[in-house]
Amino acid sequence: MNKHLNLAPGKSFPLGATLTQDGVNFSVFSKSSTAMELLLFDHHEAPEPAHIIRLDPKVNRTFHYWHIFVPGLKSGQVYAYRADGPYEPGEGMRFDRDKVLLDPYGRCVAVPESYDRNAAALPGENIATAMRSVVVDLGTYDWDGDTAQKRPFPQTIIYEMHVAGFTRHPSSGVDPGKRGTYAGLVEKIPYLQDLGITAVELLPVFHFDDQEAPDGLTNYWGYNPVSFFAPHCEYSS
Repeated sequence: MNKHLNLAPGKSFPLGATLTQDGVNFSVFSKSSTAMELLLFDHHEAPEPAHIIRLDPKVNRTFHYWHIFVPGLKSGQVYAYRADGPYEPGEGMRFDRDKVLLDPYGRCVAVPESYDRNAAALPGENIATAMRSVVVDLGTYDWDGDTAQKRPFPQTIIYEMHVAGFTRHPSSGVDPGKRGTYAGLVEKIPYLQDLGITAVELLPVFHFDDQEAPDGLTNYWGYNPVSFFAPHCEYSS
């Protein structure tokens, strides 16, 4: 399924999916795996990958790093991995080549409507119901001239907040389309300044699994992230 991609061996560094003008370099650390596959999806709701690229340990592995370069890929490309290896729970290894895995260094996570957390623990593949990673062009982020705060720490007044909860209620006065989002938080910065706040400390904003909760409940607080380098997508407007 990887015909006509003109694949190259790629590099072990940097980890994650690195976008270049010619394509994307993928690199993932897996010390104990014996095989690795890169799955490429046409979009985040696709039930099956458009390409399954089996990495050759003689060409696409350097020490504990699996890597490959795929020409022509752009920002927004949806991808994931599958890894094979020993199943020795007593040694902390539970490889299952049927299960789809996120890129630990991925910068964005896509969650299909069919996502099912329980499917990851059941026998068989979970391609259609798994989260996927997304290639991101970090160079397009606009920092709006943001710089490091130079205020001495003793003069810092910190406001700890939950991104969604801070503006979710209509009383926040935030535009309905931005309530419970990063953009809604930004809209309330003047309000925070009026209170004398000089810095905000956000509760977890790493991407987390809403379904990691008892039956009938959702994971509201965001602890136990599934991707430490990707902001939680549901906080996006």
